[in-house]
Amino acid sequence: AADIPCSAYRSSWSNPRIEWKFQKGSSLVLFYYGGELTEPYKNRVQFSPTTIHFNTVTREDTGKYICEVVGDGSHIAKSEVNLIVQGAAAPEPPSLPVP
Repeated sequence: AADIPCSAYRSSWSNPRIEWKFQKGSSLVLFYYGGELTEPYKNRVQFSPTTIHFNTVTREDTGKYICEVVGDGSHIAKSEVNLIVQGAAAPEPPSLPVP
């Protein structure tokens, strides 16, 4: 499991709109938009204004998570978190003595 904080969130703003994007290489995925999680995150992510919680993470989830908060008027705040998921490393084969 993993928690990714949205440090851009301001509780003092009235009715802020929050969007989460996931950037991996040159691709950008919008995965929390218009108050809803998009597929395929819906089943394994819990959203709260300050944090998103992944029930499970895989190496595919390694990348940059961008939280964008838009308040009334033109207030906008943004925070980014880089998530690195370490996969289970394959055990090294035993080294054989060379005759």
